[in-house]
Amino acid sequence: MQNIANFDTSRLLPHTVGFDSLFDKLFDIESTTVGYPPYNIIKIDELKYEISMALAGLNRDNIEIEISDGELTIKSKNLNKSEHKGDFIHKGISDRNFERKFTLSDEIQVKNAQMKDGMLYVLLERQIPEHRKPKVISIK
Repeated sequence: MQNIANFDTSRLLPHTVGFDSLFDKLFDIESTTVGYPPYNIIKIDELKYEISMALAGLNRDNIEIEISDGELTIKSKNLNKSEHKGDFIHKGISDRNFERKFTLSDEIQVKNAQMKDGMLYVLLERQIPEHRKPKVISIK
């Protein structure tokens, strides 16, 4: 399997029209991403997807979700470092800031987001525009 950073785009460009911005986004993705917070992307069916993100110790007031220019950004905000009595023997629950970005297709819309039991769920839905749906062309 070929690494995306070493992928030869000249093989695709002669066969595509209007995908320039897609290729730019794909090849500008940072390869040095951190693993926090952990997340899953689930394909529910042909049109629906869900991003689930483990956010122990956070609530909806600590999370900001923004969509801009085809990019979904989920980040922490207003984190109050919790004050605990005594010293930690083990600290496994993170209270650090984070920012996680997802590049979305033009057809993907964010339907809703909810926090439940330390998990953030973001429901995405693919909305196919009329001009992309199959149709039969009559011959005159």
